[in-house]
Amino acid sequence: MNLQSTVRLSQNQVSCNLGGEAAILNLKSGIYFGLNPMGAAIWKLLDEPRTIDYLRAKILENYTVEPERCEQDLFQLLDELNQNGLIELVDAA
Repeated sequence: MNLQSTVRLSQNQVSCNLGGEAAILNLKSGIYFGLNPMGAAIWKLLDEPRTIDYLRAKILENYTVEPERCEQDLFQLLDELNQNGLIELVDAA
């Protein structure tokens, strides 16, 4: 996974907004996942496939956060979502 990787939502999930947070159901495992408001904002940006660099830029544009911290937290979230089958990554060549 790198900044040029493209992220897209998995076909095996459904989600909804819950008062600024997100609830996501993995349709294969039947397990629900919750995202806090920041995670939900990132999830909403994934309404279409996006590069991680795009996600990082949007977060930095809209929130006061150090770029290094933003990148670290973003990679951590995306890794967790990927491991739980909620997103798919397409690495840049």
